[in-house]
Amino acid sequence: MDEALDREIVEAVRRFVDRDVIAVAIELEHKDEYPHALVARMKELGLFGATIPVAYGGLGLSFLTYARIMAELSRGWMSLAGVINSHLIMAYIIANHGTEAQKKYFLPGMAAGEKRGGLGLTEPHAGSDVQSIKTVARRHGDNYVLSGSKMFITNSRNGTMLAVAAKTNPSAKPAYAGISMFAVEKNEHGPTVSAPLKKLGYKGIDTCEVLFEDLEVPAANLIGGAEGLGFKQVMSALEVGRINVAARAVGVGQAAFDAAIRYAQQRTAFGKPIGEHQAVQLLLADMGTRLQAARLMVENAAHKKDAGERCDVEAGMAKLFASEACAKMTLDALRVLGGYGYMAEFPVERFYRDAPLMMIGEGTNEIQALVIARGLLARNRI
Repeated sequence: MDEALDREIVEAVRRFVDRDVIAVAIELEHKDEYPHALVARMKELGLFGATIPVAYGGLGLSFLTYARIMAELSRGWMSLAGVINSHLIMAYIIANHGTEAQKKYFLPGMAAGEKRGGLGLTEPHAGSDVQSIKTVARRHGDNYVLSGSKMFITNSRNGTMLAVAAKTNPSAKPAYAGISMFAVEKNEHGPTVSAPLKKLGYKGIDTCEVLFEDLEVPAANLIGGAEGLGFKQVMSALEVGRINVAARAVGVGQAAFDAAIRYAQQRTAFGKPIGEHQAVQLLLADMGTRLQAARLMVENAAHKKDAGERCDVEAGMAKLFASEACAKMTLDALRVLGGYGYMAEFPVERFYRDAPLMMIGEGTNEIQALVIARGLLARNRI
């Protein structure tokens, strides 16, 4: 896809956010209501197929363009980016690790938004420590029987399927060698999905617990057709997820900065706009600098992913820095707006509540720091 068309798609998303999202985000978010109409519009825009190859019905966008789209969506309402992210992580796993039959069966429907996916990875006792999952999959004839539970699963209620990590060999050493990934389509037999969990922010999107109670899954849905490959498959996909989360942080940070710099020029105190007071200028300067640095780090990670290079360090750095920067920017926006920033009628308080999700989603920032350090040591051995 050429750069002009990429820019056109990003611009279309920007118009969608400005026209359709910002006007309703506060109300939907406070109601914690799933945005069916906005999701339908994203489907029309082709966003469910953003990074799915053209050969399977997707847009085949670069990860750089994808990151820019996610930043635009998050500028309007960060939860919308979550609907797309989990879906495209599953699509990435299938597109890059699935059999040809799996690609032909799943990807066209996913690209059209008819099949909507998510990632069943986190468990009640195992978040960033993927090797500690306890969900098991036992072969039984032409099926695998899945038993276990997953926690904090996005798209689990309104989606139609999940990429589920399970241990096909629970006694494998090392533990990650026993993990496999399954494409699990929801049906009348399961899985069982809880009511949406109540959250501080990231509202409107379904985040639930998912139970697998001896659920039969066709052996043909073992992604890649071989056991024990799941850890590698999901780790490569999480690079995409971390770029997404970092891009979300850029989008929320942009929204916070926009609100702060606009208000600083409108509100007066002591006879002049508060933006002319040095204390506020220092906040704005810091926000603008962090925002620019975060954006450049996200784009650097996306460039490496587009080039087919390993980008675990770069994606981790972008996610770590951008999410911490976003948290600081949203707090500073509250400071600039003062009492109005604290009011539910204004969006800044939502930005402040949404920001922590980026620090813990797709691996906590503490885990990101370890990934970065290990990667740097491996690249600079003496």
